[in-house]
Amino acid sequence: MRFDLDKAFGIHQYGMALRSKRAEILANNIANVDTPNYKARDIDFKSALQQAAQGTNPSALKTTHSKHIPGGIRVAGMNLDTVYRNPIQPSVDGNTVDSQFEKAEFTSNSVQYQVSVRFLSGLIKNLKTAIKGE
Repeated sequence: MRFDLDKAFGIHQYGMALRSKRAEILANNIANVDTPNYKARDIDFKSALQQAAQGTNPSALKTTHSKHIPGGIRVAGMNLDTVYRNPIQPSVDGNTVDSQFEKAEFTSNSVQYQVSVRFLSGLIKNLKTAIKGE
């Protein structure tokens, strides 16, 4: 009987990659809180994870030449579109970053990433136990 590690991990491997990329985007937003005309960005985590689960990638741009640059952000073999966040209270200089909101989102994303890490660690531990036959 053949064992498929991708099936054992399920979509959690994609979830961790998406959470990691989202942390990078949120950290970039926080770093640019005082940059004039900077627009806060994010990814739609739920739809991106659904794409990973279904194995589809509707946001992938079709290129006509091998030297064309694909659009969007590339994560775990998928092209992701970033979305711009609508500001609750726009600033005078055109910056749309709300530092408190971004920090809260970053913290929430970090906690969810840690949950995925612990889940996968437990799964790997169980797989090792099964392999050893204990």
